[in-house]
Amino acid sequence: MSIELIILLSMLATFALTVFILKLPAGVSLMLAAVVGALVAGNGIPIRHLVEGGFGFLEAILIISTAMIFMKVMEYSGALTGISKGILKIFYKNPTMLIIVLVLFTMFPGMLTGLSSTCILTTGALAAPILIAMGMPPLAVGALIAMAAVFGEVAPPISIPVMIIGGGVDMPYIGFGLPLLVASIPVALMTALYFRFRFLKNYNQENVKAYLDTLEHEKYKFRLYLPLFFVVAYMVGEIRFHEYIPHLGVPLIFMIGAIMGLFTGKKMSLIDVSGKALKSALPVLAILIGVGMFLQILALTGVRGYLAVVALDLPESLRYFAAGIMPFFGSAYGSASIIGVPLVYVFIGKSTLVVTSALVLMAALGDMMPPPALLCAYAGQIIEEKNHFRILKIALIPIIFSMIVGILIIVYADEIAGLIL
Repeated sequence: MSIELIILLSMLATFALTVFILKLPAGVSLMLAAVVGALVAGNGIPIRHLVEGGFGFLEAILIISTAMIFMKVMEYSGALTGISKGILKIFYKNPTMLIIVLVLFTMFPGMLTGLSSTCILTTGALAAPILIAMGMPPLAVGALIAMAAVFGEVAPPISIPVMIIGGGVDMPYIGFGLPLLVASIPVALMTALYFRFRFLKNYNQENVKAYLDTLEHEKYKFRLYLPLFFVVAYMVGEIRFHEYIPHLGVPLIFMIGAIMGLFTGKKMSLIDVSGKALKSALPVLAILIGVGMFLQILALTGVRGYLAVVALDLPESLRYFAAGIMPFFGSAYGSASIIGVPLVYVFIGKSTLVVTSALVLMAALGDMMPPPALLCAYAGQIIEEKNHFRILKIALIPIIFSMIVGILIIVYADEIAGLIL
């Protein structure tokens, strides 16, 4: 057995032991796994490399932090409530379109922050009462907003799992917009339709209209949405018209939008809002620091090169099987860093942008899976269901369908790339 394989197995065993047995946070477990890998390799505790690795995803950490502050400001200002009310006004007579739009609405915070949990705790919390008022069973509502959160984590413009995989294979975060849309939007739409026709056979329009009448009257009108409009427009403008629009960077764009939000809606304290936003983001930020350390030690000890060589020698049948086990790591970020990175090398002959986007879909499904099943647990809080595995049971068919789609995207990656790139 090669020393590289011994190092890798020791790191994986440390991660599994600390997460599943000792119940430590995933970020701390990744840090400990990195230290153990360095010790087994005979490098002692390489402080410089651990610190360097911890700062490897500084850009992603800044994006998440500022995006969370922005979304919290939008929540407190009343903008998200206003959007949900507008959706109801327009689509309440058409249940199919209403469910589709509610799924996209739930995905929106994840698209901006790269965090699936944000979808459930903000827009998901607003969409759930509407779905229940429509006549959908609470367990189905929980499963639907949890699945929407998965797709929001995958969809562009911000996808943290892509950044993690890219950091592991030295691939810039460029050109992923359309491939990520292909990996997220079609499965999101099919999931919405599945829940519409499986769990909402008798639509109660009167209940929805009554719920609409209970929502707070809009006081601020268009100016309430100016920060959101600015953030989206400036991000698109930087990409499409970069010759004319100054490059500010995503974190600064979010902070400008957050400051604008202080003056367009309900009064709030930026310091208080920022504190609450960062507190909810800390577990994910710790994971990114741990992932950075983990990947740095893989490179330092030669394991990353070993994985690339071994991956290229895998039989084709095993390659797709390896992609299929990604969701069972129970964490999108852990799966992206540990399995996603070598799998990019496995499918090196195919379009890297499309393959990576499909791998991100597979990794994001890990947030639904036990033992943590974090998204199911968050959804359970929203619908007041203590046994969140009942939510997971309802979501099994969409999860399996999404996995099949992810594998098919990898199989036909070159054909898809020829159509969209």
